[in-house]
Amino acid sequence: QVQLVESGGGLVQAGGSLRLSCAASGRTFSTDGMGWFRQAPGKEREFVAAISWSRGNIYYSDSVKGRFTISRDNAKITVYLQMNSLKPEDTAVYYCAADTQGIIHVYTRVNNYDYWGQGTQVTVSS
Repeated sequence: QVQLVESGGGLVQAGGSLRLSCAASGRTFSTDGMGWFRQAPGKEREFVAAISWSRGNIYYSDSVKGRFTISRDNAKITVYLQMNSLKPEDTAVYYCAADTQGIIHVYTRVNNYDYWGQGTQVTVSS
């Protein structure tokens, strides 16, 4: 079992910044990768950013490249998402995800992950 605890969400004006964190606990030794996804009301959950744990390979969606930065803390098994130049279209519930199976290795896909955090609301006002 892996538990994911997120923090850092909130309300921010357009152009502002937020930093999300996600701490993993439990059987984290089997973690293959961690990622961030977001979901707006009435829309499907979409990929934001991900990092493979062993290699540190990083992936971003085109919509956040140059604005968001994903990073990790190997000792704490924690992943961060620094979000700069936020736009109203970034408004969504942001979810942290962990893959403990290491089978698919397509980090942009929802079904790559088997554990999810509770989600944290990010609201960007215009």
